[in-house]
Amino acid sequence: MLYNQKNKKINLINYDHFTMQNFMYEINEKKFRADQIMYWIYQRLCNNFDNMINLPLSLRNKLKNISVIQFPIATKEIISSDHTIKWIFSADNGVFETVYIPENNRGTLCISSQVGCILRCKFCATGMQGFKRNLLVSEMIGQIWVIYNKMKYDKNIFRYPITNIVFMGMGEPLLNFNNVFKTLNIIFSKHGFHIPKKKVILSTAGIVPAINKLSNIFDVKLALSLHAPNDILRNQLMPINKKYNIKLLLSSVEKFLKRSRLNRKGVTIEYIMLKNINDTIQHAKELIKILKNLPSKINLIPWNYLPDVNFSCSSFYQMNLFSNFLMKHGFFVTIRKPRGQDIQAACGQLTGLVY
Repeated sequence: MLYNQKNKKINLINYDHFTMQNFMYEINEKKFRADQIMYWIYQRLCNNFDNMINLPLSLRNKLKNISVIQFPIATKEIISSDHTIKWIFSADNGVFETVYIPENNRGTLCISSQVGCILRCKFCATGMQGFKRNLLVSEMIGQIWVIYNKMKYDKNIFRYPITNIVFMGMGEPLLNFNNVFKTLNIIFSKHGFHIPKKKVILSTAGIVPAINKLSNIFDVKLALSLHAPNDILRNQLMPINKKYNIKLLLSSVEKFLKRSRLNRKGVTIEYIMLKNINDTIQHAKELIKILKNLPSKINLIPWNYLPDVNFSCSSFYQMNLFSNFLMKHGFFVTIRKPRGQDIQAACGQLTGLVY
């Protein structure tokens, strides 16, 4: 059962449309009431049952007695000189972060899926702080809802409307599979935020069983955090590679692409640029070799500074050299422009702290 009289009030934000319909059935209401409730929550950004005026008063009172509409609380807001915005959300057992990135007439919201991260990638501050827990559906959806709601009342701090959602914040989304799956359902559903699927990207370090599972049940635009062209180096930078090596990982992604319509132009390969670590022409040659049969586009990411970490970012010259070499061999390559570095909001800097 979804609801039991002995339970504490349930948070409706943890329910996707299917689960909300089942909940209506269990409390002896018509299933179409789920459509109405979700319309108010996600299209009208309403979290007060009393304002849901097309619901019978009896249902509104029932919902108030047994349920809540509750989102995480943004305890801090920091605005960068480049207009990137970071919010720190309070949560049980830690904090998590959300980042708004304005660029090229679009606004991208980067959301977190975990408090901390278990993968411990050597170049990422989130991994260094360790893992505390998975985020609930309400905490992931809540990041979007809270920022959407803020845009209604504080438009001046946002350069552009939110057009894109990326699961590239704190945590590994595919290690929180069930909750991320429900969150995506709400994001895409016409009863939820109804955001086009092509505007949402899920980034993963490569959890092979989860990629295989995803390919059987759900289509989503995928970004793969590769960051190294061989197992020896990737083992050093990303310990997860010792469990799922590059060959196994790329084979899994290849199978996923064969079933995916959203990724028919190829998966995005994310590649951090570390000076004298993975940025030489020899590394580019190795990358070409392993990706030659995989439809892909490569996104080179300048490494963002972290205190007490013995890495340096590749020079702009070296990044261009690396990029041009890949493009000469037929790859589509972009170099990500760092955003929010001054507020520790850039890729790999999210910890819930402000230095």
